[in-house]
Amino acid sequence: MDLSAQNESDNSIKMTSKLIQPPYLKAGDTVAIVAPSGILKNREREVQQALDLLKSWGLHAIVGKHVFSKSNHFAGTDDERCEDLQNAMDDPKISAIWCARGGYGTVRILDKLNYTAFKKKPKWIIGYSDITALHNQIHNEGFQSLHALMCVSLTKDLNDVKTAVSTFKSAIFGQPEDYTLEASQYNREGETSGELIGGNLTMLHTMLGSDTSLDTSGKILFIEEIGEYKYHIDRMLQSMKRAGYFDNLNGLVVGDMSRMRKNTTLWGTSVEQLILDALADYDFPITFNMPAGHEKDNRALVLGKVVDLKVDKSGSKLAYK
Repeated sequence: MDLSAQNESDNSIKMTSKLIQPPYLKAGDTVAIVAPSGILKNREREVQQALDLLKSWGLHAIVGKHVFSKSNHFAGTDDERCEDLQNAMDDPKISAIWCARGGYGTVRILDKLNYTAFKKKPKWIIGYSDITALHNQIHNEGFQSLHALMCVSLTKDLNDVKTAVSTFKSAIFGQPEDYTLEASQYNREGETSGELIGGNLTMLHTMLGSDTSLDTSGKILFIEEIGEYKYHIDRMLQSMKRAGYFDNLNGLVVGDMSRMRKNTTLWGTSVEQLILDALADYDFPITFNMPAGHEKDNRALVLGKVVDLKVDKSGSKLAYK
C-alpha cells in the first residue's frame, strides 16, 4: 500500500473507531476535584458541598493540592494547575476527575499534559464551559467524557440545581438519561445519529487549526455560550464554516445561549435565527432548547457516545444508542 492510501486508511479508521468509555462509577470509587482554569476566590463552601455530595453517593473524594492557589486570573500557576490534573490522571485509584470551575485557563496547560497513564486507566473528565478544551483533547485521544455541572455550580439549596445534579449522578453511575426537548419554531426537522461532541462555542472556535480541534465528520455537535454579542456568535460560526467545520456534520444541538450582550447596533434577529442563517447552506437537523450550559438546569451529556437525534414538529428526542 502506498503512503497516500495508508493515510487514507488511517483516517478512515480514526473517523469510524468507537471511543473508549471509561468505567462507570460504583460505591467506594474515588473522585478527584481539580481546578485547571479560573481562580476559586471565596468558593470553599461550594467545594465542601461537592465533597459532601460525593460522600452521600458512597464515593470518596480528594481535593487537588493547588485548588485554592492563586496566580492572578488563575487557580495557581500553569505548572500548579497542570500538576494537580496530571496527578489525578496518573493515579490508578482515581475513577473520575471533577473540575471545580471553568472561566479561562485550561488551554494553557493542554500541551503540558501526558496522557500515557490515562490511556492505560481512563477515567471520567467532568465539567463544562472552559473545560471544553479538555473535553476536545480527551476526545481526540479516543475517550468519552462528561459535559456536566462543576463544583461552583452547586447552590446552597440543591433543589435549585436538582435536575443538573440528578442527571450528573445518573451519568457517572452508568445510566445517562435520554432527553425529550420542547418544540421550537426554529428547529430544522430530520433524523440522524452520530457521536455527540462539542461544548462551549468560544472554546470550539479557539481550538480551530490546532491538534485539539474536533473532527466533526459524521457527528452531532452540541454548542452553548454565555455573555457574547450576537455578532460575536455569527463571527465564530462564519469562521468555523469557512474552516469546513460543518461540511460533514450530521446534526446540531443548541443549548443555552445565556446572558447575551446588547450591542449599540442591534443585530436584528434572534440568536436562533442567527444560527439558522449562518448554517443555511447545510441540511442536517438542528434542535434548540437543550437545557445544558450556563444555567441552573445544566443537564449532563456524555460526549463521545453515539446518540440518535430526531427532530419534528412535536419536539426533539436525543437518545443514547
